[in-house]
Amino acid sequence: MIPILLQGHTRALTQVKFNSDGDLLMTAAKDKVASLWYSHNGERVGTFTGHQGSLWSIDCNKNSTLVITGAADNTARLWHAETGRMLHTWEFPTAVKRVEFSHDDRYVLMVTEERMGHKCGIYVFQIDSSTPEQSDEPVTVLWPSPVKATVAAWGYLDKHIIAGHDDGSLTVYDWQYEKVVNHTKAHEATITDMQMWKDGTYFITSSKDKTARLFETTTLNPLKLYKADTGINTAAMTPTQDLVILGGGQAASEVTTTSSRQGKFESRLYHKIFEDEVGRIKGHFGPINTLAVIPDGRGFASGSEDGYVRLHHFDSDYFKFKYDY
Repeated sequence: MIPILLQGHTRALTQVKFNSDGDLLMTAAKDKVASLWYSHNGERVGTFTGHQGSLWSIDCNKNSTLVITGAADNTARLWHAETGRMLHTWEFPTAVKRVEFSHDDRYVLMVTEERMGHKCGIYVFQIDSSTPEQSDEPVTVLWPSPVKATVAAWGYLDKHIIAGHDDGSLTVYDWQYEKVVNHTKAHEATITDMQMWKDGTYFITSSKDKTARLFETTTLNPLKLYKADTGINTAAMTPTQDLVILGGGQAASEVTTTSSRQGKFESRLYHKIFEDEVGRIKGHFGPINTLAVIPDGRGFASGSEDGYVRLHHFDSDYFKFKYDY
């Protein structure tokens, strides 16, 4: 498996994400630019330029017509995917750390940073795809307490919003009534990433406590635990084989003191059911910050602190892989 190296960013990657068809890859980085790529050959389609700070998050709707980004310039922006034209800007008191369209594309959630006396908030805005004009008035705002939220995602049928917190806890919100449905202590350290399974019934979280876990969406029952020997920044699940992919490595601030081998910058593959590590994929020269799997399971993309995106397409041997238990 020879990866395609995407050299479109000058600073660390913060999020990579595929559209629902899997033919487009979106990347967000700290260089203030979001990029759009063809996933089959790594050709860059174009960029979304306009933010004045590091980009933290990116997502698109099901039809791949609208792209939304969240950044450190305290704004979230809506873009026309085909032309790269900016359609709308939402302004906040602090940075926007996570954005995500709901499953029916009618809403978008935005998680803001807790800073300078401003509380962390999870904002829900209605999206009207028929017009560029969007409402600046949120449908609802959730105020995570006592600890800020670092990530959030929509549950199945968009009934709930699941948030991961700085102290390693998880909360399920009934966002329409602004109430907490469930809360649990999931990890011993910050939750760094959260990705839903395609039907929304369970999800995977990664944490600085060197573990990733599977949870049932509404009850937050822990299903599986995957242990590593370094902090985990991101975790994703593959639909074709029962595997999960974890990415992380030594903290970026300490990377200059180590080689890539000691820094543990590999993508790690674990069996989803048996929790065993079954392989590693090397290549990056910095911690892996973000992972995304192509929806049909043909491959995955990894984005690193080294500024590169590696786009992997699995060989035929991968699809014949049988776990020997």
